[in-house]
Amino acid sequence: MLNNKQMEARTLSLAILQQRILSCQLCQEHGYIPVAHPIVSGRADDRILVIGQAPGHRSITNNKPFSGPGGRILQKWLEQAGFPPGYLHEHTYLSSLTRCDPGKNPRGSGDRRPSPAEVALCRPYLEAELRIVQPKVVLLVGTMAIETFFERGPLEGIIGRYQERDTMLFLPLPHPSGVSRWLNDPTHQQLLQKALTILAGWRERYAL
Repeated sequence: MLNNKQMEARTLSLAILQQRILSCQLCQEHGYIPVAHPIVSGRADDRILVIGQAPGHRSITNNKPFSGPGGRILQKWLEQAGFPPGYLHEHTYLSSLTRCDPGKNPRGSGDRRPSPAEVALCRPYLEAELRIVQPKVVLLVGTMAIETFFERGPLEGIIGRYQERDTMLFLPLPHPSGVSRWLNDPTHQQLLQKALTILAGWRERYAL
């Protein structure tokens, strides 16, 4: 447990970092997006940190990560693991590989996947958040976030597993989409339930 002085120092460091993120214009300056609008959400004492791909247009409009359908599904998954309603936005640190909406996919429906160059521009912010917050659990939501920390491969071989690094537990989860074809498979649903069972165990063991 941190003492008050340590927590105050951590809170100050995080406030400075979040202000840097909010004022960042790198993706706009490099021409990847027309207008930069980064968002942040979380507190220095959050025990769970969620990493997604990038905020969507609803999150930018609401100035709140995971405020669209994916966030509602992710909250439902947390409730299945024993967490209370509202836990996602009130008690988890919400992060992502990039901090601005990359825009729509020019070749079809859905959001555009951020390029490796865009992810690299934001990566120092994510590493700093992990270093300052030091969460016990890191939820990797969706393929891009998973492949940033795990080896590339089919989700079937990754969901339901976890890794421990520097006292942090990294748990992959599929993208929480109501139209996810991957989750239509009953076997994949079982893998999701296995992951949520692991998370439920951590909730009790580490008093999350």
